[in-house]
Amino acid sequence: MSPGNIWCIIQILACSGRKGRKGRKIVQTLNKDLKDRNFRKVYLLFGEEDFLKKSYKNQLRDAIAGEDTMNYNYFQGKGLDVKEIISLADTMPFFADRRLILLEDTGFFKSAAGEELVDYLPQMPDSTCMIFVESEVDKRNRLYKKVKDLGYAAELSRQDASQLARWAGRILAKDGKKITGRTMELFLASAGDDMENIRMELEKLICYVGDREVVTDEDVQAICTVHVTSRIFDMVGAIVAGNTRKAMDLYEDLLTLKEPPMRILYLIARQFNQILQVKELMGKGMERSAIASKLKLQPFVVSRTMPQARAFTREQILSYVDLCVESEEAVKTGRLQDRLAVELLIAKKYR
Repeated sequence: MSPGNIWCIIQILACSGRKGRKGRKIVQTLNKDLKDRNFRKVYLLFGEEDFLKKSYKNQLRDAIAGEDTMNYNYFQGKGLDVKEIISLADTMPFFADRRLILLEDTGFFKSAAGEELVDYLPQMPDSTCMIFVESEVDKRNRLYKKVKDLGYAAELSRQDASQLARWAGRILAKDGKKITGRTMELFLASAGDDMENIRMELEKLICYVGDREVVTDEDVQAICTVHVTSRIFDMVGAIVAGNTRKAMDLYEDLLTLKEPPMRILYLIARQFNQILQVKELMGKGMERSAIASKLKLQPFVVSRTMPQARAFTREQILSYVDLCVESEEAVKTGRLQDRLAVELLIAKKYR
């Protein structure tokens, strides 16, 4: 793997700030459509933040179809009959302004299975709205390009630390709870960046606090489950310290929690990239708060990352990123099983 390719991977991983700005614009656009009730003829909801996909799927469905079951059709899974979908889309709504067709995980955006829809969508009646909710999307796909051209393709990515803090704070405020910035840092460090997990942890926290107004560090420590991202942090810490046994134990814990090996590999790569970014900013003389602001991370996360950044040279960090890339390629080309690839990466015996 050449240095140029390694830096290409790092730049992809490092664009979270730009993604954060883009993500806010996407959410604002969807919210405006819902508020104005000015709906496009076709939507595509995709990306790694399942909570937002589910939330906007439900909001759009309720706003467009409401309780109307006569003019609402739902399809899920691959192998769907495209001609049946087109036939329904051509049917005028009964005693209503719109007909809604909701399609989920069709595979149309990763193959040519939905090719017929590329030519059909421009002719679809204005009275029909089609919503796709997809786990897999190839942006080179013709249907993706057509949906983007005719409607709105919303890539709902993971939210950055400041967005998550504001969102969690609003949920607490609705229940009359207050929380300091420091305690919020502690909470998010434990709950991770998955919004569904954060929501569930907040429900537990609110119930635990009861009639008290202020959420404390002790409340967070007592009730919140250590989430996947915290285990990844500890795993990378064990790798840095050369404690392979501990890293393997943490890996087994994540597998027990049903985390896919390839997602674990991605999170390890992201953590090493984060270490590299923190190290480079430390080298420029920046303090914790400035680094946190620059990288859009919680200061608590930066504080935990700084010792790891000191423990590695820049070349060592890049070598681990290189190993992550090679491991991914080995899995995708069939040379290694995904579980074994991560084990070899942890043991640093891949080469």
